[in-house]
Amino acid sequence: MDINQIETWLKDIKVRNMENSDVEVVNHSPLLMIGKGRQGAVFSISDDICMKVFGNEEDCDREHYALSLGQQTNLFPLIYAKGTSFIVMELIKGVDLREYLQSKPLTPQLSYKLIQLLITFKTIGFERIDHHKRQIILQHDGNIKVIDVARTVWRDRVYPYPRKLLTSLGEENKAIFMSHVQEMAPELYEEWVHYIRMDELAHQIYQTLLPEQPDKETLRNLSKQLLTTEDEVKYVAQLEGLVHKVFKEEWIKTMLARGVDPDTVMRKIDEYWDSKEQNQYSERERNNSGQRFAGDVSREHNKEKHHHPTRRYEAESYNNRAPKNGPRDKKYR
Repeated sequence: MDINQIETWLKDIKVRNMENSDVEVVNHSPLLMIGKGRQGAVFSISDDICMKVFGNEEDCDREHYALSLGQQTNLFPLIYAKGTSFIVMELIKGVDLREYLQSKPLTPQLSYKLIQLLITFKTIGFERIDHHKRQIILQHDGNIKVIDVARTVWRDRVYPYPRKLLTSLGEENKAIFMSHVQEMAPELYEEWVHYIRMDELAHQIYQTLLPEQPDKETLRNLSKQLLTTEDEVKYVAQLEGLVHKVFKEEWIKTMLARGVDPDTVMRKIDEYWDSKEQNQYSERERNNSGQRFAGDVSREHNKEKHHHPTRRYEAESYNNRAPKNGPRDKKYR
């Protein structure tokens, strides 16, 4: 891979992020742009190699990290080179799932591959075990590949079921896919149905809140199904996450008001929480060690007291000689 040649091409390519739309691209290089999206644009280098140029470094780092996690599987394009704002990778050929389903049925065999895809996402460590159908590529040999995986990692909030995939399939294919899941993985089906119901309830609650005179009784009954405080462990984790989120948002507002660079603010916040969590972990370890030591001493003391009658007799005699009233009374009792 000729990095110098790539750097030369990059001088003639400008990619800029746009709010709520695909990136804006200015291309004066000899490379052909073959596609673009929210994070970047893809250029063909050869029949088997392409280069994705990103609008910002963070998206480039995200995608490279996500692709790196999947290099030992057969789902992701191979990585050949990486720079500050670009990744050179394998060019994936085939038809995306959106186009495929326009003329072909969703078979149990294809649903099986989609479930395997989600399992792989979970196994390799993706926070979001989900993907839009247009980013899933079916190849001529029947294998599946995925592209545009930047948003599968470093996520603060994710849906606990493949919401994006199910929604993108459309109502008919969603029903077919869910029937296949029910047949092949009934426990997974039940969990997804539960989360889909929670999703629907959240929408119902939102609609209830819209009128000027909200139906409080309906809201009260619906909201009971979303309560999470009964599980103490999960509640503590959620509460801690909430405090972190609020603290982070307010800190960002304060620092931005003072004219501090946003990236610097985010980095400092992450460093602060990392150090705080490490200190809490160290403190817990010290406390646990102290408790174990105290427990060992107490057990040894009890052993001696029970296995040495003479010492027990002396202690009891001494206790009996202690004054029954006065400042030392509590001590001996």
